[in-house]
Amino acid sequence: MTQAYLRLAPLAAMLVVTSPAFAQSSKIDGADTAWMIGATGLVLMMTIPGLALFYAGMVRKKNVLATMAQSLAATFLVSILWAVVGYSLAFTGDGAFIGTLERIFLQGVTLDAVSPLAKTIPESLFMIYQMTFAIITVALVAGSVADRLRFSAFLLFCAFWLLLVYVPIAHWVWGGGFLGSYGVIDFAGGTVVHLNAGVAGLVAAYVLGARRGYGSENLAPYDLTLAVIGTGLLWVGWFGFNGGSALGANSRAAMAIVSTHLAASAGAFTWMALEWWTRGKPSVLGMISGAVAGLGTITPASGFVLPMQGVLIGIIAGTVCFWACTWLKLKVGYDDSLDVFGVHGIGGFTGTLLAGVLAVGALSASPELPGGVHGLLEGNPQQVVAQLYGIVVTLLWSGALTFIILKVIGALVPLRVRQEDEVMGLDVSLHGEAIQ
Repeated sequence: MTQAYLRLAPLAAMLVVTSPAFAQSSKIDGADTAWMIGATGLVLMMTIPGLALFYAGMVRKKNVLATMAQSLAATFLVSILWAVVGYSLAFTGDGAFIGTLERIFLQGVTLDAVSPLAKTIPESLFMIYQMTFAIITVALVAGSVADRLRFSAFLLFCAFWLLLVYVPIAHWVWGGGFLGSYGVIDFAGGTVVHLNAGVAGLVAAYVLGARRGYGSENLAPYDLTLAVIGTGLLWVGWFGFNGGSALGANSRAAMAIVSTHLAASAGAFTWMALEWWTRGKPSVLGMISGAVAGLGTITPASGFVLPMQGVLIGIIAGTVCFWACTWLKLKVGYDDSLDVFGVHGIGGFTGTLLAGVLAVGALSASPELPGGVHGLLEGNPQQVVAQLYGIVVTLLWSGALTFIILKVIGALVPLRVRQEDEVMGLDVSLHGEAIQ
């Protein structure tokens, strides 16, 4: 068999080189493909282990494994649903509100298939890159209801929320839907990911109610070393998140990475300074929160702004998100366990709006749009209007559908664990495991 294979191998190679399929796939760029494979790995790393560690380090010891389980479950469940139907509905067709079933079960995603939305890489790669965005968006929401959400309810939430909330918004903004057609710009997920997850988290926190002992018991994080490691993985992974959204190995990707890193640095520094000033000491929790705030806020603008504008966005992010996670949260009285709304929701809102103010046309210039997208500072106030429109639509859809989804799930299974299970801890009560 081995000798026969060796005799046939040159013939097989010749057939591949001369086949029509190979000729068609020649439009796939090797450098772009290599970079996007790496970027896909970086974004997946943001959820497992990045977000899993980040969230687990900020809950109590008795809920660490249950918190990690949510990130893990979101990864495998969303991956399957995305491949089966989510990708097709989000990124095929040109419908204003939803895509088609053209790629259901990944039909037609062949070796030489290329999406019109990413013309220099294989469609299979574009599909899985977008999959990693869907994964982390669903996983982010869980942070708002950490310590009290039943695991079975979370699994149902992953499925319903992915298909009814994330997929439509992704199509509206990135897949040829009405928000993108209107002119809304969102380079890597200010509306689709951060505002979307933040609003959903806020609604979920209200529906489930506060944690037992919130405001009266010590709910301090178990191990911030885990959260710092998670922050580092998120920070590095964000290079693939924002840099990869250029969908190629090009200068725009590099510029997005520089702006992203500087915004994270400025966000961490600003939060640290504000906390030092108002509370007398700079906490590790504050510094990592500021870094993630800077990362989330720069996301929609990262491919449209210059590096020093990224610093400005980071400073604004550190300030606004610090205010949201301290004054606003206490004033309104909601229990968003891990500040998903305060960091990602407020950050996504702020960054999406700032993209409309600061966008530099030269960075987004292309054959399809020679002048690029100009923001308010370049004389285009309409861009701010478009951004506000995208924000309002995302907020209303995510908020309303999340509420409906949670109520439907609550009619099927209990949303919240029993009080005795919450006291015992979700690790033991839900998963039969514990950290010794």
